[in-house]
Amino acid sequence: MKRLDRRLLPRLLVLALGLLLVACGGRDYQTKGIEGLLPDLAFQLTGEDGETLTEADLAGAPTVMFFGFTHCPDVCPTAMARIAAATEAAGKGLDSDLQVLFVSVDPGRDDPQKLARYTDFFSDRVSGATADVETLRELTKRYRATFGYDEPNEFGDYNVSHSSAMYVFDADGNARALFRPSDSVAAMAADLRRIAEG
Repeated sequence: MKRLDRRLLPRLLVLALGLLLVACGGRDYQTKGIEGLLPDLAFQLTGEDGETLTEADLAGAPTVMFFGFTHCPDVCPTAMARIAAATEAAGKGLDSDLQVLFVSVDPGRDDPQKLARYTDFFSDRVSGATADVETLRELTKRYRATFGYDEPNEFGDYNVSHSSAMYVFDADGNARALFRPSDSVAAMAADLRRIAEG
């Protein structure tokens, strides 16, 4: 019996490690797998058309959500250019559409029209939305993100600090991956395709 136990021990350890990786969002993503670590996609925002936008409007296709603002000098345009390239690369030949939701955490300056002009510059896969500050704080807290406002300068201009990660949800709204600035476009495209293919 002891010999049987010794032979089974390595297999049991491998099985336990595999289960742990799945539970901790492993699953061999090229980026950061977050399955089971963050809540499903849920929000109520104002879209580019000025109408209410919820997660139901995006159901049926994988969604990448990013928190930023249109006056952002570097992080946001870089992130949008990278994710636009990744969604284009991943989306070729797929039945499901890949979409990106740019959530502005600067509602004082980013109205629907400005958001539409901003997102149109990057890709038709990218759309914008925003809400009042309280709603945005609740939404960012839901996904363990943050944002804050610097003091305005003499011209009234100010910077907004915000999280730089992108949150990837599958077609059913389940959190699947986290894209970070250090992730390559190729890695993001590979994981988007994997998520889109189920």
